[in-house]
Amino acid sequence: MEFEQLPRESAKAFAAFSIYLNMGPERSLAAVAKRLAKSVQLIRRWSARHGWTARVQAHGAHLALVERQATESALRSKAAEWLTRQCEHRDEEWRVRGELLEAGREALRRWKANTNQCGSLAGIARMLELASKLGRLASGMPSDRTEVAAEVTVALDVEWEMALKKVYGRQPPPKTIDAEVVRETNREEKR
Repeated sequence: MEFEQLPRESAKAFAAFSIYLNMGPERSLAAVAKRLAKSVQLIRRWSARHGWTARVQAHGAHLALVERQATESALRSKAAEWLTRQCEHRDEEWRVRGELLEAGREALRRWKANTNQCGSLAGIARMLELASKLGRLASGMPSDRTEVAAEVTVALDVEWEMALKKVYGRQPPPKTIDAEVVRETNREEKR
C-alpha cells in the first residue's frame, strides 16, 4: 500500500509520516517536527521526498473503500436475510390459500346440500375471495383491479384559438371540440 513504509524510506522518516498521518485533519509538518524534536526543514524534505500528501490521500481513499465494501457486504447480507423472509412468507401465504380454498369448497358443497344449516353464501364468497387474494399476493400477481369508465368532454378556450391562428397564419384553425370530464364510479365503489 502506498501509505505503508516505502522501500527507500528510513524507519525515522516512516515514523514521522505515521505521526503525520495519525494527526488527522489537524496535521501539519510543524507539529510533527515539534513532536519529534526535529527541524521543520528535515520534516519538509521527508514529506516532499516520500510524497506524504499523496500518501495521506491514498490512505483516506483506502479507508473509504474499506468502509464502502463493509457497508455493501452488510447490505448484501441483510438483503439475503430479507429475501429468505419474503420467500418463507410467500410459502406460508400459499399454504394458507390452499387451506382456504379447500375450506371454501367444502363449505360450498355443504351449502348446496342444505342451504339452511351451513353459513351464508356471502361468507363463503368472502373466504374464496381471500384465498384468491392470498394466492395472487404470494405469486406476485396484482391483487386488485380497478376499472374506470369515463366520458371525456373538453372545451378549447379563446386564448388557444388565438395561439393557433398565430401559429397557422390566416388559414382557418383546426376544428375545436367541446369536451367535459364526467367520472363514473368504478365497479368496486358501486358494491
